[in-house]
Amino acid sequence: MAFAFGGNDEDSLHEECGVFGVWNVPDAAAVTALGLHALQHRGQEATGIVSFDNGRFHSHRGLGLVGDNFSDRRVMDKLTGQIAIGHNRYATTGDTILRNVQPLYADFAFGGLAVAHNGNLTNAHMLRRELVNRGCLFQSTTDSEVFIHLIAISLYSTVEDRLIDALKKVVGAWSLVALTNEALIGVRDPLGVRPLILGRIGNEGTGGWVLASETCALDIVGAEFIRDVEPGEIVVINDLGVRGIKPFARTRPRFCVFEYIYFARPDSVMEGMPVYDARQRIGRELAREAPVPADVIVPVPDSGVPAAMGYASESGIPFELGIIRNHYVGRTFIEPTDHIRHLGVKLKHSANRSVLAGKRVILVDDSIVRGTTSSKIVEMVRQAGAREVHMRISSPPTTHSCFYGIDTPERSQLLAANNTIDEMAALIGVDSLAFISNDGLYRALGKPNRDPERPHYCDACFTGDYPIPIPDHADPAERQLSLLDESR
Repeated sequence: MAFAFGGNDEDSLHEECGVFGVWNVPDAAAVTALGLHALQHRGQEATGIVSFDNGRFHSHRGLGLVGDNFSDRRVMDKLTGQIAIGHNRYATTGDTILRNVQPLYADFAFGGLAVAHNGNLTNAHMLRRELVNRGCLFQSTTDSEVFIHLIAISLYSTVEDRLIDALKKVVGAWSLVALTNEALIGVRDPLGVRPLILGRIGNEGTGGWVLASETCALDIVGAEFIRDVEPGEIVVINDLGVRGIKPFARTRPRFCVFEYIYFARPDSVMEGMPVYDARQRIGRELAREAPVPADVIVPVPDSGVPAAMGYASESGIPFELGIIRNHYVGRTFIEPTDHIRHLGVKLKHSANRSVLAGKRVILVDDSIVRGTTSSKIVEMVRQAGAREVHMRISSPPTTHSCFYGIDTPERSQLLAANNTIDEMAALIGVDSLAFISNDGLYRALGKPNRDPERPHYCDACFTGDYPIPIPDHADPAERQLSLLDESR
């Protein structure tokens, strides 16, 4: 993963990528492609698979969606073996180019190593400068390649010890899967900010193993969820079975709370909590905190749907699909004029006039970033005849940038960082605007409230409480460095 500072024009937050790996599974590459299909929401710019068979690694990487790259039988026939890892990439800024597509692969004295990474290294600029000064030649512009070079220069003899040595030099949030000649390896950062889970496929004792970003990827391949990879744990899977290593000092976990709000697929289970249930509970808490008289609850699809259902259930106001999403809009639509650009929101959303006309409408969405999309949706709802439009947001105001693997604009571009709630309401064009509170979010997720001394989650985008140092960004001048293209 690499840095993300306002490089995307879309008015939404984006998860950076998804990872998947299998061990001892027939047609491993095909199973990996299915897993990546389930994780497509975590990255749509590029995808790749590396397999291992009879002492050789096989790789295919490409730009575009999983189906664009792994539907060709000729491609899949080359990815032989019962072991494979895969990656879905979301690019933040800079060009989406093939050399940045993962998994990354390198040959070492101990054999080959392929790595797929989800997260963000907050000292990648500093490490990259040091490595370049030592003579390391980088082939990509992603921070993920830092892992490869740190492993290469390590003086330890085993792959595991080299990996641990490398991990102790990096700072940030990461989940990664790696493939060697002898093992499938999964790693999670000490605070467990980014997700990673372990599953089993087939019969116990004779079946195989799966590593994935989310449980929905297990469901599609018929695998059984075993457990979360623990924060700070290295899971090594080989012919002897599964072994966990914990080389880091134990610390309080800080799982990314936005996985529950938006990023994870609703049918996934995160840290033991069904995401769909969590979003409904958030909606119910939002209804208790910010009620308003209305005739209909309308979700902004698709991410606002479960929270809107919870809001409707708690408030007793009917839930209706007042906005219809077009799921067949490509990401390459050209917007040549300001007029067409202004109409672009209607490519993805259209108003259901029969539901909205003459009604007092509560729109429920997951977040407001820059506010441009929200204002266009509100305008569309009013044009459909809504008498009043109120907006309720199932996250606290996004006031800070994320440095841990989420594409977030700079603070200067975040609407909530520069305006009061009333000012935001006026800019968006709603009759009222309310966000769930930080304490309300924690209550919805089963915590009494947010303890500022011991918060359970990483919620830095709402609070500015960064649990992991961000040395590359201590000086604003660092943001201008061009050693990375800040894309993955």
